[in-house]
Amino acid sequence: MAHEHAVDRRGQSKVLWIALLANAALMVAESVGGFIFHSLSLLADSVHLLTDVSGLAIALIAVRLTRRPPNESHSFGLQRSEVLAAQGNTFILIAVSLLVIVEAVRRLMHPEHVSGLGLLAVASLGLVVNLGSAWLLNRGSGRSLNMRGAFLHLASDAVGSVGAILAGVVILIWDSHRADPAVSLLISALVLLAAWRLLKDTTHVLLEGTPEGMDVYEVARAFADTSEVKGIHHLHVWSLASDVPALSAHVVLGEETSMHDAQIKSEELKTMLSERFGIEHATLEMECHAHEEHGVP
Repeated sequence: MAHEHAVDRRGQSKVLWIALLANAALMVAESVGGFIFHSLSLLADSVHLLTDVSGLAIALIAVRLTRRPPNESHSFGLQRSEVLAAQGNTFILIAVSLLVIVEAVRRLMHPEHVSGLGLLAVASLGLVVNLGSAWLLNRGSGRSLNMRGAFLHLASDAVGSVGAILAGVVILIWDSHRADPAVSLLISALVLLAAWRLLKDTTHVLLEGTPEGMDVYEVARAFADTSEVKGIHHLHVWSLASDVPALSAHVVLGEETSMHDAQIKSEELKTMLSERFGIEHATLEMECHAHEEHGVP
């Protein structure tokens, strides 16, 4: 039986395309501005934007892959591709942040002249684009780690733009050119913290962990509270994609239950799982004899 789920992949593709085009244009503007005004903050932002553009492209490819139907070699389709894309984006974020930190330390020791006015102008434009793109992705992300990874890229750049604006103000008022690399250090530290959290979450999904916010014991109690269910065992809950939970379980019914009644009860339980827990992919093995290892799992 084919399983359907309510994740809007087409909507995710649309907002990813909008964000990709906007950030590609901004990347060119910040790269040119960084070289003209000798600003590490702008160059750091432009490099982050390069990772954003590549990250958004990876996210787009992943969304397309998740929409492919199952086949004989991938019976669940390519749902996990969005988790792999999110993890790939995490590694890109970490690598770029470390490179910026190295350059920022060098510039703190050997300050370079930065145009405060030029930095302020380009960073303000960047903030508008980053906030708009991040807002779009946040609206369409749902529980997808892939979309969250793309959002994290843009949110970190929005923070970077705010930092670059502050650095531009400090340079204009106090002529302190160390403000530029100092802000870059702070931005990179914040990005690393967020990337670490995303890395943990993607690894949790790849290791078949229980979906975030899902209490497996609460799911077991929901089965137990259903009439005619005498017990449940071998209960497993995991994620196909980060926003597509799945479940399998052995459900014990009464000994006098016919195969027809068991099938009806199975459909009722699947409806309950969908309505209460958002689990659309459920495989239930209906049994008529008690199992010696009741409980979870």
